[in-house]
Amino acid sequence: MTHATHTVEKIGGTSMSRVHELRDTLLVSDPARPYGRIFVVSAFGGITNLLLEHKKSGEPGVYAAFASREEDHGWLAALDRASDAMIAAHRVVLDHPGDVEQADGFVRDRLAGARNCLIDLQRLCSHGHFRLSEHMLQTRELLSGLGEAHSAFVTALMLQRAGISARFVDLSGWRDDGEVSLDQRIQRAMQDIDPQTEMPIVTGYAQCREGLMREFDRGYSEVTFSRLAALTGAREAIIHKEFHLSSADPNLVGADAVRKLGRTNFDVADQLSNLGMEAIHPKAAKTLRQSGVPLRVTNAFEPHDPGTLIDDQPATRPAVEIVTGLDLFALELFEQDMVGAKGYDAFILEVLTRHQVRIVSKVSNANTITHYVDSSLKVLRRVEKDLTERYPSAQVSSRAVAMAAAVGRDLSGLSVLSRGLMALAKAGLEAIGAAQGPRPVEVQFIVEREALPASIKALHGALVEGQAEALPKAA
Repeated sequence: MTHATHTVEKIGGTSMSRVHELRDTLLVSDPARPYGRIFVVSAFGGITNLLLEHKKSGEPGVYAAFASREEDHGWLAALDRASDAMIAAHRVVLDHPGDVEQADGFVRDRLAGARNCLIDLQRLCSHGHFRLSEHMLQTRELLSGLGEAHSAFVTALMLQRAGISARFVDLSGWRDDGEVSLDQRIQRAMQDIDPQTEMPIVTGYAQCREGLMREFDRGYSEVTFSRLAALTGAREAIIHKEFHLSSADPNLVGADAVRKLGRTNFDVADQLSNLGMEAIHPKAAKTLRQSGVPLRVTNAFEPHDPGTLIDDQPATRPAVEIVTGLDLFALELFEQDMVGAKGYDAFILEVLTRHQVRIVSKVSNANTITHYVDSSLKVLRRVEKDLTERYPSAQVSSRAVAMAAAVGRDLSGLSVLSRGLMALAKAGLEAIGAAQGPRPVEVQFIVEREALPASIKALHGALVEGQAEALPKAA
């Protein structure tokens, strides 16, 4: 199936909780021509937290309670809470009693099936020949897929009630017998669907041989979205967020000071991902880039605004496009005898990889190697222990810092490093370190952690608000 005129569009969880508000604006933007669009949906806001664990607080959901086994059936109460929340979510979205009844039945059926599956698994693993730990990844995927299946089913019901030929496309593999790849899962589901005559509402979770959660955990929906766009030959892939992709966080620098990007490229998107500000998961971006499918990021609640186009094109002029930052730890190894010796870099990298520590940046000199890492302090202490055991005469330390970064498709000729340092000094701030690579796409400023908000504001004022030439307008 190849269509050169359709789009594949993704709606995130927070927006999904208000999907009824988007029905006549975003989903049915042109009642005369409502088709030519495939929608990939996330679970309603908060549902995945209840099914797995809270993304920020870590409060256990069904999966975490089942995995802990502190109470044999403590996870049943968590499953009931998830069921109640799912029913409450679709009753906000659906108006017709018949639709509500269907949605209630869908939740009861799916969650009863999940409950029976987990009880059977628990019973099976009570025998010595079977280990629960060997089945936890599949359990996590089973539970997570319930959220997207629910939201996609409900959205299709809502659209059908409005006279749209919407089809619920379930990639979650519910009660499927065979094992298929992600591409096979998508191709089989879409083979008889013509987006020009109906509107597919597709689950963000796809059950497949690769096991999306093994590599992407809760970032799987963007992988499904990008692969669907690539396989169906979409004209454009669109992500609808609750905000525009802007030059900085408006809560930090002020809503009047930020600028919508309008246009950027996948290179910038990758830099933002490295800085913890994902426009799209880097693996999903890679799929779109290699398939020649441009990405557009829009504000779901401003459907007539074109948002920001992300493609592979260079900038028409140098400009700082965005200033952002994140909290990090500086992991430093100082060894007086390091100069001229080999192996330090390789071993540090091996330890960081083994402990699954994400490296954001790195600097070194004759006898010191410093990695700026995104990690918990608990994990970092294990890294320090391993390094100290290998290099007992070295001084291994870590400290909490933050990184503010100025990013753009082309920063050449803008003196971003020197102007940024001057802006920080003028604001009474001091940079612990700064780095600029030979490719003019990013300049990094290391600051004290508590100084990050003020640093972003100062850099944005000097490098974005104060730059002589405005950012390129949206295409």
